[in-house]
Amino acid sequence: MRDFYDRLRDLDPDHVNFALTLLDGDSIGEKALLSDGEVVWASGPDSFWTSAEAAASGVMETGGRRVYAERLEREKKIVVCGAGHVSIPIIRLGRMIGCQVICIDDRPSFAGKAKEAGASLVICDSFENALNSITGDRETFFVIVTRGHLWDQLCLKLIAAKPHAYIGLMGSKKRVQKIKENLFMAGVSKDILYSVNTPIGLDIGAETPEEIAVSVIAEIIKVKNRQGGGMGYPEEILEALNRPEKKVLLTIVARKGSAPRSVGTKMLVLEDGTCVGTIGGGCVEAMLVRKAKDLLSGAPRQAQLCRVDLNEDEAAEEGLVCGGTLEVLLERA
Repeated sequence: MRDFYDRLRDLDPDHVNFALTLLDGDSIGEKALLSDGEVVWASGPDSFWTSAEAAASGVMETGGRRVYAERLEREKKIVVCGAGHVSIPIIRLGRMIGCQVICIDDRPSFAGKAKEAGASLVICDSFENALNSITGDRETFFVIVTRGHLWDQLCLKLIAAKPHAYIGLMGSKKRVQKIKENLFMAGVSKDILYSVNTPIGLDIGAETPEEIAVSVIAEIIKVKNRQGGGMGYPEEILEALNRPEKKVLLTIVARKGSAPRSVGTKMLVLEDGTCVGTIGGGCVEAMLVRKAKDLLSGAPRQAQLCRVDLNEDEAAEEGLVCGGTLEVLLERA
């Protein structure tokens, strides 16, 4: 498993990457990594994986075997330019949906408030210096909510030159139009300028800072989910995997019915019972944690697929609309 996690980090994020895991037979848990359709690493006999293909995340059949395919994406990042009254609830909601949130502000007192709100990283520096330190990629969502149009214009100019998934800019139509005209005259691509989401957020009639934050995060969720892909391996999971004690990784590989967490959601159970992440909480998670501890206690197998069937009463306790099933893969890491 260590080789697998090391190779995960080495994959080129600009390629289409998949992790494949066998779900049945004696070789349950064996893995392969695909990059742009080619097998670049495999555990166990390579022959089984030579013809493996994957087009989307989910359970599929390959060579008569059940295989879980997961498209690997980087952790989603939200970069918030400005730490004012609208930024604070954006930071909190961004963390709630599982994104890394980076906040930039050149005022120490405002940067401190962003840190208190739970930002993953706060950069207290000029917007120019801070943004020059952020490369951007297709998993990065930029939110421009500074204290004035001069800073808005500077941020948008710098961000427009970076790879990104989303750019949102808060401001009146007149103010935003003037910023776009100035930047177009300065040579910024017209296509990028007119792809900027402004007015920022979904149109829900938001008025208060909290309501504006909800509309912004809702718009980010819309763009994020439209991109597709799997849940990937969050950085907190990868960091915990480097800890020396024994551990079990839980991954939701399939579900039917309504469930609080998506396919691909992961949780790590450490030897001392500590959990990193969650697969939904409640009695189902508690039961799977017990199974993970059993797997750690000396069971000979390295992996186990657990199917959880919920009747209507159990589903109600778990927050599901109706009864359904979950399949969760447990792997000794």
